[in-house]
Amino acid sequence: MTYGIVIGLLLQGHAVQDLARLSAVPQGHIAKIVELAMGLLTQEVRPASMFAFEQSLQLALRELGREILEVVLNSLDASPRPGRPTHVEQAGETYRQRSESTPCQAVSTLFGPITLQRLSYRSDTPGEPSVFPLEASLGLNQRCTPALAERVGFHLGQAGATQRSVLALLEREHGVSMGTGRLRDLMESLSAATAPFRRTAQAGRICELLTQAFAQKGRRRPTLAVGRDGITVGNQPHGVFEVASCATVSVYDRRGRRLGTVSLGFAPQLGQQTMTDELLGLLREILGHWTGLLPQLAYITDAGGNEESFYTRRLCHMRHPVSRQHLKWQRIVDYYHAAQRLTTIAAALNLEEAAAQSWTRRMRKLLKGDNGVFRVLHSAAAMRQCHGIKNTTQAAAYETACSYLRRRSQWMQYAHYRTRGLPIGSGVTEACCKTLFTQRVKLSGMRWKRHGLQIVLNLRMLVLSGVWNKVYAQALEEPQVQPIRVRTMVSRKTLQKAA
Repeated sequence: MTYGIVIGLLLQGHAVQDLARLSAVPQGHIAKIVELAMGLLTQEVRPASMFAFEQSLQLALRELGREILEVVLNSLDASPRPGRPTHVEQAGETYRQRSESTPCQAVSTLFGPITLQRLSYRSDTPGEPSVFPLEASLGLNQRCTPALAERVGFHLGQAGATQRSVLALLEREHGVSMGTGRLRDLMESLSAATAPFRRTAQAGRICELLTQAFAQKGRRRPTLAVGRDGITVGNQPHGVFEVASCATVSVYDRRGRRLGTVSLGFAPQLGQQTMTDELLGLLREILGHWTGLLPQLAYITDAGGNEESFYTRRLCHMRHPVSRQHLKWQRIVDYYHAAQRLTTIAAALNLEEAAAQSWTRRMRKLLKGDNGVFRVLHSAAAMRQCHGIKNTTQAAAYETACSYLRRRSQWMQYAHYRTRGLPIGSGVTEACCKTLFTQRVKLSGMRWKRHGLQIVLNLRMLVLSGVWNKVYAQALEEPQVQPIRVRTMVSRKTLQKAA
């Protein structure tokens, strides 16, 4: 039996006494609230007076909530009650109750800081720190209540967030002050607590989107699209830039419209093995939980080294986690990266600027047509024979661009992909690089150590994927630390007598 269960049983007989103390709290605030209301009603109503009234009323209600919370929490451990455990156990270590409760100053809540009275238990082993079972039962994290810690994690995962901006927001909205060290410890704790539940929550989100997509009417089969890309991030302390990894898993409906996306992002790593393992793990989780008709599977990226290696070495050999059948992924080279090569070819030809732009526009349309790559390459060869190349440097650029299109032509059948309702561009993944990284960890002057960067990315992934609330609720149900249990079980008769 845990400490929290025992305390709950012991408090049953004291509910009337605690309720009487609680009912007395609002009396001192009613007069102030009435005074604020009369101040608005007895003067000219203007936007400024209305603004001041709302601000003052919010502060008054927040103070009322703070006092109520303080009274309720201090009713748990402050007063001695018969039947309270004298010994508790955590991680195989036994702790003995001290005689009096001690205050924990500045416990941060949604309503402001409170002082929490709680009993401490001391170990007989020298050097072992005391434990406070009530704090563990309440879920305090760095002296923050679960509700406030949730707000801190959510704000830290928002675009444009910085330590300074989050601390200022806590001071303004909740009346809570904390240092950067405590904020970083809280952020690391939240990241560690929520990370184990991210994959399951993201897979559940994708399955929900697939259910929505298959429920629509139409001849095309919905699509499960995967994208992957890299983005440079400033390193600390050297200031060099390293390549971090970003990936997306999206669902497209029968009409080719994107319904939603979940995001993955990881700090720079040689070989990007963490991204490979996590992305494959997420795909297996999705396919393992999805029981309906298998959607179209598409992999849309540019032709980067890590992106191609992931497909050739891992993705194209992937099997269904349940049926063990080989999965057929349709690889698609991003249309817009291919179109950039057309601009390079036009610049290399000995054409006037207007003629080069006109040719590029026509080739971009042609590239989307049937057998578009070969028709573009034939046109480029004819233009070169007719107009020639400007110089040897442009000749090398011309050959490189043509080689890019020729070698990957089998993955550039854009007319066929559009007929099947498949996306032909990796804009979702490119946008994820911007929203996941650029808008949060690439602000002016930001440099990161890998550990700190990954902590922020863990929170940001949950927010962008729309699973923050679900994951945080799961983390509260399964705390990371071992629960504190009563060593000498209190008998039922003793509990009934105490109640």
